[in-house]
Amino acid sequence: MERQIDPRILRTRNLIMEAFIELSMQMDFKDITIKDITTSATVNRATFYNHFYDKYDLLEKVLSESIMREVIQEVSTHEVINEDSIKSILLSIIRFQTSIRNQCHRSYKAFTPQIETHFKNVLHAFFSKWANKQWPNQNNTDIEVFSVALSWALYGVAMHGMQNQQTEPEKYLQQLMPLIDTMNKEDAHQI
Repeated sequence: MERQIDPRILRTRNLIMEAFIELSMQMDFKDITIKDITTSATVNRATFYNHFYDKYDLLEKVLSESIMREVIQEVSTHEVINEDSIKSILLSIIRFQTSIRNQCHRSYKAFTPQIETHFKNVLHAFFSKWANKQWPNQNNTDIEVFSVALSWALYGVAMHGMQNQQTEPEKYLQQLMPLIDTMNKEDAHQI
């Protein structure tokens, strides 16, 4: 039987995470202290350290549990690697990155490496699962290479599209999809 987590613990954890998000909208990440977070969350240092190792651990948890939940839910609605799922994932990444950049502009650069790592890991896990289902007779090493390459490529393309302010994401996708479609067809035959 799974043990139930005390709701007070969840509320305290959420208070700390929300305080951190609010502070990151007002201050640069490097300037945010544990004292700032605990004061804003109305908890003491010991309570903070019961939940998180440091502010970097807090950042990682905020990204994975709070901010990226919407993107992860969007990605997890798909079960195969095809044009629709790729479009959806690219648009989700672009929307998320644009939103976080606009909301936490002061700390965005500090968040970028953690966001990138998390996105690549999440996408890799989904693509591995989907590729194993789509191509069950393929070598696991081939599936792994395909999943890593696709997750890194999609993240890179999404970031480039987001940073290319001259082109709307949908138009960027229209330019990109023939290339991905060709690669996907070639990879499907090889994998």
